[in-house]
Amino acid sequence: MGGSWTWHKSSASNPDGAACVEAAWTGEELLVRHSTRPHEAVLAFRPLAWCAFLECVKYPSAARPPTTRRS
Repeated sequence: MGGSWTWHKSSASNPDGAACVEAAWTGEELLVRHSTRPHEAVLAFRPLAWCAFLECVKYPSAARPPTTRRS
């Protein structure tokens, strides 16, 4: 992904750098990457997909589809 965006490190990242996540807004998508590996994989989310992702992280049991039992 080309471009020069302003990356923001998560406030939940570990101080020792073990769990560092950064995000950047392109104007159309939210980009997420591992801050200690900035040239590796980047995830891109459209705004609605990002909101759905956050809901799944906040409320993991609510995001699971109901199980159906078949007899």
